[in-house]
Amino acid sequence: PGIAEVAAYRAHVDRAMCELLGREPAPEVVELVTLGLHHEQQHQELLLMDVKHLLSANALDPAYRDTAVDDRPATPLRWLEQAGGLRTIGASGDGFAYDNELPAHDVWVEPFELASRPVTVGEVRAFVDDGGYRRPELWLSDGWGRVQAEGWEAPLYWAERDGEATTFTLGGRRPLVDGEPACHLSYYEADAIARWSGARLPTEAEWESAAADRPVEGNLLDLDRCHPTPAALAGDGPQALFGDVWEWTSSAYLPYPGFRTAPGAVGEYNGKFMVGQHVLRGGCCATPADHVRATYRNFFPPPARWAFSGVRLARDLEPR
Repeated sequence: PGIAEVAAYRAHVDRAMCELLGREPAPEVVELVTLGLHHEQQHQELLLMDVKHLLSANALDPAYRDTAVDDRPATPLRWLEQAGGLRTIGASGDGFAYDNELPAHDVWVEPFELASRPVTVGEVRAFVDDGGYRRPELWLSDGWGRVQAEGWEAPLYWAERDGEATTFTLGGRRPLVDGEPACHLSYYEADAIARWSGARLPTEAEWESAAADRPVEGNLLDLDRCHPTPAALAGDGPQALFGDVWEWTSSAYLPYPGFRTAPGAVGEYNGKFMVGQHVLRGGCCATPADHVRATYRNFFPPPARWAFSGVRLARDLEPR
């Protein structure tokens, strides 16, 4: 169909939905419509990632839209001690949540340290310069196989142009900014960078326990930047937990204890994807602020690089 037919079909659906909702539909219909709206938000985010990936294949490096460049330096990395203990993980049932956030359950978390901000472009450049993509000892076996098979030498979209290190953005190609959170990293790259740094990735329970009392604010879609920006120093807690880049965790994407798939087509929404993927947390610069929360579980396969994905480091707390 052409664009006129697509627009006409959209208008038809909009009219039908407005008519349905104007008749005080049954609660189960409201639940389905609410799920559909949140699902639409997911696809709007994915569309921005897809547009960027498609435009990056054009030799002219076209811009999708204007994006501002924030070249502030990164804030100093600090290690923030996180208390251990029994933590309730998952959604409480108040307000909307996807079925993969349920049921809430208790998880024991050992004391650990969490990095105050995500890993930056400058830190990943140091990893590259240190031969990170040529050192098999830093990589998981599957990850090293992917590096060799696909010829990875740097994160996706990085390239040298006229002797300058650059990356591709929704605003076109531009020089790398060392203070920005590093983006478009696969799980394999995140894990290798953590190992090179003498650290590790946090588990999703550790990430959620650190984020549970933090406000959902940051470089999200509502700020209309559509690109990660250097973290601003904000109090004593973790910076940029929400927005900028989805943060890889070491946790496999699996059902929570007691998870049950819903009957019918809705039951296929998450459950059938719970294999061979890893959990990411926190949203990104293309995520609407009212879409993400501390319990939100995103997931991608380990080799995926096209998403706005990055890494925040964690460390085991040494016994005293």
